[in-house]
Amino acid sequence: MLPLGAALLAAAMLAGVLLGPAPVTMGGLTATVLDVLGIAPLPAEYVRDAAVLGVIRAPRVLMAALVGAGLGAAGAAMQGLFRNPLADPGLIGVSGGAALAAVTAIVLGSSIFGAAAGVMGLWLLPVAAFVGGLLATLMMARLGTVQGVAGVATLLLAGVAVNALAGALTGVMIFMADDRQVRDITFWTLGSLAGSRWAHLPVVAVLVGLPTLALCALARPFNALLLGEAEAFHLGVRVESVKRLALTLAAVAVAAGVAFTGLIGFVGLVVPHLVRLGFGADHRLVLPGAALLGGTLLVLADLLARSLAAPAELPVGVVTALLGAPFFLWLLRRRGMGA
Repeated sequence: MLPLGAALLAAAMLAGVLLGPAPVTMGGLTATVLDVLGIAPLPAEYVRDAAVLGVIRAPRVLMAALVGAGLGAAGAAMQGLFRNPLADPGLIGVSGGAALAAVTAIVLGSSIFGAAAGVMGLWLLPVAAFVGGLLATLMMARLGTVQGVAGVATLLLAGVAVNALAGALTGVMIFMADDRQVRDITFWTLGSLAGSRWAHLPVVAVLVGLPTLALCALARPFNALLLGEAEAFHLGVRVESVKRLALTLAAVAVAAGVAFTGLIGFVGLVVPHLVRLGFGADHRLVLPGAALLGGTLLVLADLLARSLAAPAELPVGVVTALLGAPFFLWLLRRRGMGA
């Protein structure tokens, strides 16, 4: 299953770099790679292809693969942790907190950070969103922990409360914004990979890639949790430690992803279901499979986002919602019919 997922991701990434409003030929891709590796100089006829690949297409596709993998793995982890097939990373408050911090940075950035806002430049928004997402998850974890025990129901209620508070404060910020700021807020909250840069990728690779790999390493404890927390404890699983670690890893991966791409919904909800439907509930397959399929889905969604309305570009969050919402409705109907 995992080799198939890796092959699908590789095929999607190849399509992502070759296709779009400015198509790139295989010859151009090959010549660009050989030039970058220092094997052969770039022929003159492939200068345009190399510019498209190097400046726009390659960092965008790599960003989509990394962020999609993080969202997919985090969604699978949250569904395993809460033992709820309808759970997604948004339940832990990270998306709401990131959105609140990002909107605050857009509206009040110069007032709050002063000269530092100018120094940070394009990094201000992702840094604010990342910190906001982590703080919201920390608040949710503190509220959901009673006498050292993080109950699943309490965590869910705490997540709902934190998301509601973040949503209300975000509304206040939007009310205070001017027309230009409202457009910026709308663009960010709908999600986009258009701002992907090579300088962002090392940060995303560390803050999304490493937590994603670490979540995959928790497959055995998650399999034990399927039996129930008491049963998992008797099997030697340190249940509370696993909960805290899973929440932390998922929060870091999702916060780092949305910090650079804005809010992207349904990937963390839909992808784990697709993996389970095809290959069962074993988290040794579900977690890495969700990461691979999440990356594949977001790469293809971004390809559609920049191709369907060319030369304009649809927000990638809109595309993932258009793809994910029908599946979600089908899933609800299937569960309601007892299938």
